[in-house]
Amino acid sequence: MDILRISILGTVGVLLGILLKSRAPEYTSLITVGIGLMILGLAAGKIGYLFQSLEKLKECLPVDGSYITTLLKMIGITYIGQFSSGICKDAGYASTGAQIDLFCRLSVMVLSMPVLLALLDTIQGFLV
Repeated sequence: MDILRISILGTVGVLLGILLKSRAPEYTSLITVGIGLMILGLAAGKIGYLFQSLEKLKECLPVDGSYITTLLKMIGITYIGQFSSGICKDAGYASTGAQIDLFCRLSVMVLSMPVLLALLDTIQGFLV
C-alpha cells in the first residue's frame, strides 16, 4: 500500500503548507522540498525494480542493449526534470521550472534521435 502512504504524506504536506503559509511563508518551500524528497525516497524502490526489470528484458529480447539504456535515460530525465520543475514552480519560480521542462524535452528528443534513425533505416530496408 505504498500509494496510500504517499497520498497521505502528500496530503499532510499540503495541509501543513497551507497552515504555515499565513504564519511563516518562508517555510512553505522547505516543506515542499522535504515532502518531495520523502516521496522520492519511497519511489526509489519502485524505480529500482523498474530498472532491474528492464535489465532482465534487455537480456531476454534480441534487441540492441543501447535502446533499453536509452529508454532508462529518458525515464530518468523525465522523472528528475518533473520533480525539480515542480519544486521550482511551487517555490514561485515558474520561469525556471519552465526552462527545466524545456531542457528535459530537448534532452529526450536528442536521446531519441538514434532510435528514430534506426527505425527509419529499418523501414527503408523493407521498402527497398
